Amino acid sequence: MRYTCRSVIAARIGDSPMTTRQYWWQAIRWPVALALVAGLILAVTNGDLAIANALFFDSAHMRWRGGDSWWTNRFLHTCGGWFVRIVIASSGVLLVTTFRRDSLRHWRRPVGYFLLSTLLTVGIVGLLKQFTNIDCPWDLTPFGGRFPYIHLFADRPDELRAAHCFPAAHSSSGYAMMALYFVAIERRRKWARAGLAVGIAIGLIFGLAQQSRGAHFVSHDLCSATIAWCVSLTVYCTAFRGRLWTVVKDGHVASAPAAAQQLST
Repeated sequence: MRYTCRSVIAARIGDSPMTTRQYWWQAIRWPVALALVAGLILAVTNGDLAIANALFFDSAHMRWRGGDSWWTNRFLHTCGGWFVRIVIASSGVLLVTTFRRDSLRHWRRPVGYFLLSTLLTVGIVGLLKQFTNIDCPWDLTPFGGRFPYIHLFADRPDELRAAHCFPAAHSSSGYAMMALYFVAIERRRKWARAGLAVGIAIGLIFGLAQQSRGAHFVSHDLCSATIAWCVSLTVYCTAFRGRLWTVVKDGHVASAPAAAQQLST
């Protein structure tokens, strides 16, 4: 058995080697900048309300379009949540197996990275939900709820109960799959792009399903997607120093520096 891989950060840009910090900055600046601009626009305008009213809320009947749907409630929410749990649990089992079977040792770092990145993404979003004090759309008076809509940076009256709806947890579990991009980038770029597309697609589908139920606004999902990308990238560049794979040649695992000597196509 033989394959080669590379450290993306060890690749050259022009004549200069890229450091982990340079790679991190290059990969994070534009996604975060665009997300901040879009998020600020939604925060200081009625963009969230307008999108929800136009796409997901039936004002004539005062109901959410996906509120009674089996697809959004059972399939995409309940079953989708279990799908992500099974994927993460399976990666945990595979990680343990790599310590028991020498033939799987080269999977240890990529699987460990994937497990750590996905757990941190879901955990950080879940923790933020406890402190942001933002309501779900279905709880707001414009959509038949009991509480007023308050802009993100507006003062929230003390008499209102604590709210725990921002960022969006369900879509974050889907966007956490963007870690597949970094799992594959050292092997094949097309695999990495496919992994990124899978993560974006799952997160987007989960997010739209939740918005159609009245569980979240678009800004909630935008925040979750940004957190997922930042966590995946930062864990890759810091905890794993931009290198997940080693070379297996003639049944032997080579060292990480040796793996970076050849570039895959």
